[in-house]
Formats: sequence, C-alpha cells, structure tokens
Amino acid sequence: MPNSSKKPRQGRFSPPGAAGGAPVGGAVGRAARYLWNYRGQAALPYIFLLVSTLSMLAVPRMVRNIIDAVTNGVIAQTLVERLPAIPAAFISQALPQILAFLNLDPGMTLQQLLDHLNSQVAGAPSALWRAGIAIAVFALLRGLFGFLQAYWAERNSQSIAYDMRNDLYAKIQRLSFSYHDRNQTGQLMIRATDDVEKVRMFIGQGLLQLVGAVVLLTGTLIILFTTNARLALATIWILPVALTLFMIFGRISQPLFMLVQQKISALNTLLQENLAGIKVVKAFTREPGEQEKFNRAADNLMNQQLLIARLFSFLFPLTFMIANLGQATVIYVGGQQIIRGTLTLGEWQEFSLYLMYLFFPVAQFGFIITQFGQAAASATRIFEILDARSDVTDKPDAIELPQLDGTVKFEDVSFRYVGAGEPVLKKVTFEAAPGQTVALLGATGSGKTSIINLLPRFYDPTEGQITIDGHDLRDVTLDSLRSQIGIVLQETTLFVGTIRDNIAFGKPEATLDEVMAAAKAAAAHDFIMEFPQGYDTPVGERGATLSGGQKQRVAIARALLLDPRILILDDSTSSVDLTTEAQIQDALDLLMKGRTSFVIAQRISTVMNADQILILDKGEIVARGKHEDLLEESEIYAEIYSSQLIGDEKAEIRA
Repeated sequence: MPNSSKKPRQGRFSPPGAAGGAPVGGAVGRAARYLWNYRGQAALPYIFLLVSTLSMLAVPRMVRNIIDAVTNGVIAQTLVERLPAIPAAFISQALPQILAFLNLDPGMTLQQLLDHLNSQVAGAPSALWRAGIAIAVFALLRGLFGFLQAYWAERNSQSIAYDMRNDLYAKIQRLSFSYHDRNQTGQLMIRATDDVEKVRMFIGQGLLQLVGAVVLLTGTLIILFTTNARLALATIWILPVALTLFMIFGRISQPLFMLVQQKISALNTLLQENLAGIKVVKAFTREPGEQEKFNRAADNLMNQQLLIARLFSFLFPLTFMIANLGQATVIYVGGQQIIRGTLTLGEWQEFSLYLMYLFFPVAQFGFIITQFGQAAASATRIFEILDARSDVTDKPDAIELPQLDGTVKFEDVSFRYVGAGEPVLKKVTFEAAPGQTVALLGATGSGKTSIINLLPRFYDPTEGQITIDGHDLRDVTLDSLRSQIGIVLQETTLFVGTIRDNIAFGKPEATLDEVMAAAKAAAAHDFIMEFPQGYDTPVGERGATLSGGQKQRVAIARALLLDPRILILDDSTSSVDLTTEAQIQDALDLLMKGRTSFVIAQRISTVMNADQILILDKGEIVARGKHEDLLEESEIYAEIYSSQLIGDEKAEIRA
C-alpha cells in the first residue's frame, strides 16, 4: 500500500484514456483503469477469486457423493438382509426388475448381485470419509484464497483511492482562481473524500463481487446443464426475469445517487462555512438560524436517502420472491423425476445446492447495483474536476522567466470576472520602472485588487497585455513568474504548524537566521520571542493563537524571506495599530528599495512617498502622479486626503 508520507506525483496517476468527459457508466470504467498503475498485483484478487469459486463449486458434488453413499448403503444393507429370506422362485421372477431399479447389468445372477451389494455396504464408510475430507479441503482452500482475495482487493482499492486523491489535490491546486470562484470549498472537499471512498468501495468490493457473481453464475449453469439439462431448463427462467429487473432498477437508481452526493456536498459546504465563521455566528447570536439552515439541508439529504431506501426495500423482497419461485420449480420438477426413478436423492440435493449458487449471484446483483450507482455518481463528480480546464495555464512553448529587473507595463488592460457583466478594469495603462513604488488608491470596487491579481497571473486580462521586462506574462511559466513575486494579501492566511514553518512557507529550506532576519524586518521578531517557544510556537488553525496584527506581520515576513524582485502589499498594515504600522512602514521603506513594489493602502499616509500613485474609479485610472502633484491636480485625491486628515485629528482629540 502506498506510504502516506510520499509526495503527490502530479499527473503520474491519470488513467489511460482519461481525456475528455465520460458518461455515468464510463466514469466507473475510467476509475477502474487506475488499476493499470498496479497491473502487477491487480490480477491477484481475481486469480484468488477463481480458485475460491472453484472450491465452492466442488462442494455440492461432494455432498451428492455422501448422500448417494448413504442411501445406496442403506438400500444395499436392506437387500442383503432380506433377499435370502425371499423364496427362490419369486426371486428369479423379480430379479430383472430389481436390477433395473438399481441400474445394474440385467445379466447379473443373484449371487453376483449379493456380492455387489455387500461391496457397497463395505465401501459406504470409506466413501463418506473421502467425501468429508474433500469437503474440508475445499472449505480450507476457499477460506485461504478468500482471505487473499479480500486482502489484495482492499490493497488495490486503497492504492487507487491514494492515487485518485493525489490527482484531485494536484488538479485543484493547478486550477485557476476563476474555477474556485465558481465552486464552493465544501463541494470540492466532499469529492476528495466521500466520493473517492464510494469509488474505492466499488472497485475494491463491488467490481470483485460482480466478477465473482459472473464466474459463479457461469460455472453453476454449466454444471446444472451437464448434470440434468431438463431440470435446468425448467428453472432457468428466473435469470432473464431477475436481470431485467436489476437493469431497470439500476437505471432508476443512478440519478438518485447523484442527487444524494449533491445534497451531501450542500450539507458539507454549510458545515464548513459555519465552522469557519463560528465567531461571527456567535457574535450575532445566529446559532438558531444556522441550526435551522443545517436542519433543512439534513432533512433534504435524509429524504433523498429514504427515497432510495424505499426503492431498494421493494427490490430485494422481489428478488427473493423470484428466487423462491425458482426453488419451488426445482422441488416440483425434481420430485417428479425422483418418483420416476430418473433422479437420485443425492443428485436432487446437488442440484438444489447448485440452484442456491444460482440464486446467490442473482441476489448479489442487487447489492452490486447499489454500489455501482453510488460509484457511478461519485466517479462522474470526480472526473468533472479532473477534466476541468484551467483558465490560466502555461503555453506549450512558455519560457522560464529570467532574473527580473522589475519593469512592469500594463497596456490597455481590461478585465472582467467569469460570469460578470461590466468589466472591473477598463483600458488600464501604466508603467512601473525597476525599483519604483506604485501605490493604488480608490474606493472599494474600483479595481485595485484586480490589478494585483493580474500581476502573478491569478487571472489573465480579458483584453490588453501585461509585460515584465518586456516578457508577456502569458509567454512565461507560472512557477518562474510567481517565484519572483512576493505577496502579502489583505486576508492573511496561516497554516497549521509553527511560526517558523509559516514564515518559511515559500522557502522551506531557509535557515533560522534567515527566518529571524525576515521577521525583524517585518517588526515581528519581538512579539515572537515573547512566546515561551519562540519561533517554534504553534499558530493553531488559521493562525487562531495570533492576533490580527501578529498574523499580518508573519505574512509580511513570509513574503520578504523570498527576497522578491516584485513586491505586492495589499493593504498589509490594515490590521496593526499606528505604532506597529510605523515600525512596519519604516522596514518596508528600506526593503522596497531596489524592488518594484505595488501597494494598496487605505491611508494616504502610508503611500505619500510612493514614486507613482494611481487613483482608480470604476475600473479606470482617473489620476496619477506623486503626492504633491495629486494634491493640486486631483480633486478625488484631495478629498481623500482631507477626509483622512480630519479623521486623524478627531481621533487624536478623542484619544
């Protein structure tokens, strides 16, 4: 089984012929082709299944031998005891009928008959022993190979689940931001967990059960027709009836299982959002309202599952009714043959056992259809992700971006989000020279964040061109571009681990001295050292153990550790107090020297020294220049400056 410590190998596990979409049944076939990656061991459970099934098929013949040995021995013993007491004249007349009843040579004499009967009486115990030992051996083989079959099937299915989850995770990581904008986190999570598990269960158990049922059914039919064709023909009617029934139910159940998975996704999404925003829920005392929403989602899921339960609660009794009708047919037709002497008790019991083997796979098809319906729905949802196209990808001939000087040009750039109406950027044109600091100011929704999202190619512009050092961003590889851009987003995201791990997130090989230098530059070192564990302090889920300002400074240190040529600061001092802001700003002023920096700020005081300030309004640059120039030339900038200046004075008076 794959070691969970292995790193995901992107693209390695895509099954053969995985390109393009697939119908519901075809999705299961695509998932099963993941077995090709383990072709050396994939056949093992099926080989073990074959041996186990053949051992199972041999048992009824042994039971027949036991019953026939017992009945023949009893009949022989009775005849040996009673024939000598019958008058010779009567025996001579009845001998042909006795020989015909016993299926013996009609030319046998009475003494030869008695010798034959005595041999049957003497051989009955040894026949019982041989048949009993054979049954025990076949049971042992069935148990041993049944265990090996189950073990290797589970190993294969777990390996497939491992590969499929890795493929899903790798694909989700590579998908562009526009895809994540359109899909909820909870839905992606359920596909990587519950949907993968349902596919694994079918490939590990359902598919093997299906093959086992087919092998058992085929072997049983062959034995039945070679043993007693007339009796087999009398009972074979149950197969087409049962198979037609299962096909109808399978066609009905598959879309129902798809709805179940969708409702599970909705429930999981609601749970994930609620837990992520638990502080907001509690702060606004919305627990009852959120509980009501969760109850509605849970009710929808339960009702859908009950609908499927009602469907299959009708299917299984109907299946057993058909099986019982088949058994009744065997009893009637077989009983008539026993009365006529054309069928022994042992042969009848053998046929009855084989008929159970015929009913067993037929009944199994009901469970297999259940698993197949679930797996088909889940596999379709999984391949919807694996087949999704990313809006932002490397071109086939993309080049590695060389070490940057930092010249950034936006040339008539327009951009709209997928599904949006009006563009959020309209014909934006500007140039940032190496080492310059470009500040972006404007009201919410003016397009500031869209500009910085286009720089690392989180999105591609709808129109126009963005170049760095003369290279169109679409002509270079994403990794080489983003590795030279440091980003501190407004919404700080930290990961479970230590403070050191989070600072070194983009450069895991960084030494402690390098981590500490970045933390000092971000004014984070002092508060880190106040923790008992220092840089080894766990940050908790989403940085729960740190304050907003502390998280922001750790995020700044994380970006600075990369020593990027281009620095993006998205309102990176919004979560700190004025004193800390001044400390961070002093550090940033030093660190931004020699780098092309893009700064989004709410307070003009943090960008007054910028080389270029761009004022945006409704997706357009309405003014640009330095602080002093804009105060005189831009009414919007002057209004922002005046309002903030008055606000700061009022804050000082209140203080």
